Amino acid sequence: MLKDKVVIVTGAARGIGQRYVVDIVEAGGCALAADVADCDATIAMLGDRADRALSVKVDVTDRASVDAMVQACVGRFGRLDGLVNNAALYATLKGGRFDQIPEIEWDAAMNVNVKGIWNCCRAAFEPMRAAGGGSIVNISSLAALYGLPYALHYTTSKAAVIGLTRGLAREVGRANIRVNAIAPSAVLTEGTRQFFGEKYEGALKTIAAGQAIPRNLDTTDVAGAVRWLLSDDSRFVTGQTIAVDGGTVMN
Repeated sequence: MLKDKVVIVTGAARGIGQRYVVDIVEAGGCALAADVADCDATIAMLGDRADRALSVKVDVTDRASVDAMVQACVGRFGRLDGLVNNAALYATLKGGRFDQIPEIEWDAAMNVNVKGIWNCCRAAFEPMRAAGGGSIVNISSLAALYGLPYALHYTTSKAAVIGLTRGLAREVGRANIRVNAIAPSAVLTEGTRQFFGEKYEGALKTIAAGQAIPRNLDTTDVAGAVRWLLSDDSRFVTGQTIAVDGGTVMN
Protein backbone atom coordinates (compact mmCIF):
# COMPACT_ATOMS: atom_id res chain seq x y z
CA MET A 1 0.00 0.00 0.00
CA LEU A 2 2.92 2.33 0.74
CA LYS A 3 5.58 0.47 -1.21
CA ASP A 4 8.80 2.51 -1.36
CA LYS A 5 7.10 5.72 -0.18
CA VAL A 6 9.24 7.81 2.15
CA VAL A 7 7.39 9.39 5.07
CA ILE A 8 8.45 11.63 7.97
CA VAL A 9 6.58 11.13 11.24
CA THR A 10 7.03 13.69 14.00
CA GLY A 11 6.29 12.90 17.62
CA ALA A 12 7.45 9.34 16.96
CA ALA A 13 9.24 8.44 20.20
CA ARG A 14 6.23 6.74 21.77
CA GLY A 15 2.51 6.10 21.59
CA ILE A 16 0.62 6.71 18.40
CA GLY A 17 3.54 8.30 16.56
CA GLN A 18 5.52 5.14 17.20
CA ARG A 19 2.64 3.12 15.78
CA TYR A 20 2.58 5.23 12.60
CA VAL A 21 6.26 4.51 11.95
CA VAL A 22 5.84 0.76 12.42
CA ASP A 23 2.72 0.75 10.26
CA ILE A 24 4.42 2.66 7.42
CA VAL A 25 7.34 0.25 7.32
CA GLU A 26 5.06 -2.79 7.55
CA ALA A 27 3.14 -1.39 4.57
CA GLY A 28 6.32 -1.31 2.48
CA GLY A 29 7.44 2.26 3.02
CA CYS A 30 10.44 3.95 4.61
CA ALA A 31 10.06 6.19 7.63
CA LEU A 32 11.98 8.91 9.38
CA ALA A 33 11.02 8.87 13.07
CA ALA A 34 11.47 12.33 14.54
CA ASP A 35 10.92 13.65 18.04
CA VAL A 36 12.41 15.99 20.60
CA ALA A 37 13.07 12.76 22.51
CA ASP A 38 15.11 9.77 21.36
CA CYS A 39 13.37 7.48 18.83
CA ASP A 40 15.72 4.52 19.13
CA ALA A 41 13.01 2.42 20.82
CA THR A 42 10.77 3.02 17.83
CA ILE A 43 13.45 1.87 15.40
CA ALA A 44 14.13 -1.21 17.55
CA MET A 45 10.48 -2.27 17.15
CA LEU A 46 11.12 -2.74 13.41
CA GLY A 47 13.50 -5.66 13.92
CA ASP A 48 15.14 -6.76 10.68
CA ARG A 49 13.38 -3.94 8.83
CA ALA A 50 15.15 -1.25 10.84
CA ASP A 51 17.21 -0.33 7.77
CA ARG A 52 14.00 1.13 6.30
CA ALA A 53 13.85 3.79 9.02
CA LEU A 54 15.94 6.58 10.47
CA SER A 55 15.78 8.26 13.87
CA VAL A 56 16.32 12.03 14.10
CA LYS A 57 15.90 14.45 16.98
CA VAL A 58 13.88 17.53 16.09
CA ASP A 59 12.35 20.56 17.74
CA VAL A 60 9.38 21.38 15.52
CA THR A 61 9.22 24.93 16.89
CA ASP A 62 12.69 25.64 15.49
CA ARG A 63 12.89 26.16 11.75
CA ALA A 64 16.56 25.21 11.45
CA SER A 65 15.94 21.96 13.33
CA VAL A 66 13.02 21.10 11.05
CA ASP A 67 15.03 21.92 7.92
CA ALA A 68 17.81 19.62 9.15
CA MET A 69 15.26 16.84 9.71
CA VAL A 70 13.99 17.05 6.14
CA GLN A 71 17.52 17.22 4.76
CA ALA A 72 18.44 14.09 6.73
CA CYS A 73 15.44 12.28 5.27
CA VAL A 74 16.24 13.19 1.67
CA GLY A 75 19.91 12.48 2.24
CA ARG A 76 19.16 8.97 3.50
CA PHE A 77 16.26 7.93 1.27
CA GLY A 78 16.61 10.25 -1.73
CA ARG A 79 13.09 11.67 -1.69
CA LEU A 80 10.08 12.63 0.43
CA ASP A 81 6.54 11.46 -0.30
CA GLY A 82 4.68 11.93 2.95
CA LEU A 83 4.60 13.85 6.21
CA VAL A 84 2.64 12.98 9.34
CA ASN A 85 2.51 15.99 11.65
CA ASN A 86 1.93 14.18 14.91
CA ALA A 87 4.17 16.14 17.32
CA ALA A 88 2.03 18.05 19.80
CA LEU A 89 1.77 19.18 23.39
CA TYR A 90 -0.94 17.05 24.99
CA ALA A 91 0.10 14.81 27.85
CA THR A 92 1.86 17.54 29.82
CA LEU A 93 -0.81 20.21 29.43
CA LYS A 94 -2.82 21.03 32.53
CA GLY A 95 -6.55 21.41 32.15
CA GLY A 96 -8.64 24.04 33.86
CA ARG A 97 -11.13 26.83 33.37
CA PHE A 98 -10.29 28.98 30.33
CA ASP A 99 -9.43 32.08 32.36
CA GLN A 100 -7.08 30.13 34.62
CA ILE A 101 -4.84 28.66 31.92
CA PRO A 102 -1.32 30.07 32.39
CA GLU A 103 -0.27 32.27 29.49
CA ILE A 104 2.97 30.35 29.17
CA GLU A 105 1.01 27.11 28.61
CA TRP A 106 -1.28 28.77 26.06
CA ASP A 107 1.71 30.05 24.09
CA ALA A 108 3.50 26.70 24.29
CA ALA A 109 0.46 24.84 22.93
CA MET A 110 0.19 27.21 19.97
CA ASN A 111 3.93 27.13 19.36
CA VAL A 112 4.19 23.34 19.15
CA ASN A 113 0.75 22.34 17.91
CA VAL A 114 0.32 25.01 15.23
CA LYS A 115 3.64 26.68 14.43
CA GLY A 116 5.32 23.26 14.56
CA ILE A 117 3.08 21.96 11.78
CA TRP A 118 3.62 25.10 9.71
CA ASN A 119 7.39 24.69 10.05
CA CYS A 120 7.25 21.05 8.95
CA CYS A 121 4.96 21.73 6.01
CA ARG A 122 7.09 24.51 4.60
CA ALA A 123 10.28 22.43 4.95
CA ALA A 124 8.66 19.43 3.26
CA PHE A 125 7.09 21.33 0.36
CA GLU A 126 10.03 21.57 -2.04
CA PRO A 127 11.21 17.94 -1.65
CA MET A 128 7.63 16.73 -2.15
CA ARG A 129 7.19 18.88 -5.24
CA ALA A 130 10.50 17.56 -6.58
CA ALA A 131 9.21 14.01 -6.05
CA GLY A 132 6.12 14.76 -8.16
CA GLY A 133 3.73 15.25 -5.26
CA GLY A 134 2.95 13.83 -1.87
CA SER A 135 0.59 13.63 1.07
CA ILE A 136 0.61 15.60 4.31
CA VAL A 137 -1.46 14.27 7.20
CA ASN A 138 -2.00 16.65 10.10
CA ILE A 139 -3.13 15.22 13.41
CA SER A 140 -5.95 17.31 14.84
CA SER A 141 -8.29 16.03 17.54
CA LEU A 142 -11.91 15.34 18.33
CA ALA A 143 -11.44 18.13 20.87
CA ALA A 144 -11.66 20.63 18.01
CA LEU A 145 -14.83 19.14 16.49
CA TYR A 146 -16.60 18.47 19.77
CA GLY A 147 -15.45 21.57 21.62
CA LEU A 148 -13.61 20.04 24.58
CA PRO A 149 -14.01 22.28 27.64
CA TYR A 150 -11.42 22.88 30.34
CA ALA A 151 -8.58 22.44 27.86
CA LEU A 152 -9.12 25.51 25.71
CA HIS A 153 -5.46 25.87 24.76
CA TYR A 154 -5.40 22.32 23.39
CA THR A 155 -8.86 22.57 21.77
CA THR A 156 -8.02 25.87 20.07
CA SER A 157 -4.67 24.66 18.79
CA LYS A 158 -6.25 21.57 17.25
CA ALA A 159 -9.00 23.68 15.64
CA ALA A 160 -6.23 25.78 14.08
CA VAL A 161 -4.78 22.60 12.58
CA ILE A 162 -8.04 22.09 10.67
CA GLY A 163 -7.94 25.62 9.27
CA LEU A 164 -4.28 25.22 8.33
CA THR A 165 -5.12 21.95 6.58
CA ARG A 166 -7.87 23.47 4.46
CA GLY A 167 -5.97 26.59 3.46
CA LEU A 168 -2.77 24.74 2.66
CA ALA A 169 -4.60 22.12 0.60
CA ARG A 170 -5.79 24.89 -1.72
CA GLU A 171 -2.30 26.34 -2.02
CA VAL A 172 -0.35 23.19 -2.85
CA GLY A 173 -2.84 21.13 -4.83
CA ARG A 174 -1.38 22.21 -8.18
CA ALA A 175 1.91 20.68 -7.06
CA ASN A 176 0.04 17.37 -6.61
CA ILE A 177 0.44 17.61 -2.85
CA ARG A 178 -2.56 16.63 -0.75
CA VAL A 179 -3.18 17.90 2.77
CA ASN A 180 -5.66 16.22 5.09
CA ALA A 181 -6.25 15.93 8.81
CA ILE A 182 -7.57 13.28 11.13
CA ALA A 183 -9.37 14.02 14.37
CA PRO A 184 -9.15 11.07 16.76
CA SER A 185 -10.89 10.81 20.09
CA ALA A 186 -8.78 9.78 23.08
CA VAL A 187 -6.45 6.97 22.05
CA LEU A 188 -5.24 4.35 24.51
CA THR A 189 -1.70 5.65 25.00
CA GLU A 190 0.45 6.70 27.92
CA GLY A 191 0.00 10.31 26.78
CA THR A 192 -3.77 10.06 27.23
CA ARG A 193 -3.27 8.56 30.67
CA GLN A 194 -1.04 11.50 31.60
CA PHE A 195 -3.48 14.05 30.22
CA PHE A 196 -6.46 12.78 32.21
CA GLY A 197 -4.46 11.79 35.29
CA GLU A 198 -6.64 10.39 38.08
CA LYS A 199 -9.73 10.90 35.90
CA TYR A 200 -8.36 8.53 33.22
CA GLU A 201 -10.65 5.52 33.77
CA GLY A 202 -13.78 7.61 34.16
CA ALA A 203 -12.93 9.71 31.11
CA LEU A 204 -12.48 6.62 28.94
CA LYS A 205 -15.86 5.25 30.03
CA THR A 206 -17.58 8.57 29.33
CA ILE A 207 -15.95 8.87 25.90
CA ALA A 208 -16.86 5.30 24.88
CA ALA A 209 -20.45 5.74 26.07
CA GLY A 210 -20.90 8.70 23.72
CA GLN A 211 -19.81 6.79 20.62
CA ALA A 212 -21.84 4.75 18.16
CA ILE A 213 -19.12 2.09 18.51
CA PRO A 214 -18.79 1.96 22.30
CA ARG A 215 -15.12 1.14 22.81
CA ASN A 216 -12.00 3.19 23.12
CA LEU A 217 -9.59 3.69 20.23
CA ASP A 218 -6.26 1.97 20.14
CA THR A 219 -3.32 3.03 18.01
CA THR A 220 -4.08 0.65 15.15
CA ASP A 221 -7.53 2.24 14.66
CA VAL A 222 -5.92 5.59 13.91
CA ALA A 223 -2.94 4.22 11.99
CA GLY A 224 -5.24 2.68 9.37
CA ALA A 225 -6.75 6.05 8.53
CA VAL A 226 -3.31 7.65 8.30
CA ARG A 227 -2.03 4.85 6.09
CA TRP A 228 -4.95 5.35 3.69
CA LEU A 229 -4.36 9.10 3.49
CA LEU A 230 -0.68 8.55 2.75
CA SER A 231 -1.44 6.02 0.03
CA ASP A 232 -2.46 6.51 -3.59
CA ASP A 233 -5.85 5.01 -2.73
CA SER A 234 -6.80 8.48 -1.44
CA ARG A 235 -5.17 10.35 -4.34
CA PHE A 236 -8.23 12.58 -4.97
CA VAL A 237 -8.88 13.42 -1.31
CA THR A 238 -7.57 16.72 0.02
CA GLY A 239 -8.57 19.42 2.47
CA GLN A 240 -10.58 16.96 4.55
CA THR A 241 -10.75 16.30 8.27
CA ILE A 242 -11.68 12.72 9.06
CA ALA A 243 -13.02 12.04 12.55
CA VAL A 244 -11.70 8.73 13.85
CA ASP A 245 -13.91 8.68 16.89
CA GLY A 246 -16.25 5.68 16.78
CA GLY A 247 -19.13 7.93 15.71
CA THR A 248 -19.08 10.68 18.33
CA VAL A 249 -19.56 13.52 15.88
CA MET A 250 -21.08 12.90 12.47
CA ASN A 251 -20.60 15.71 9.95
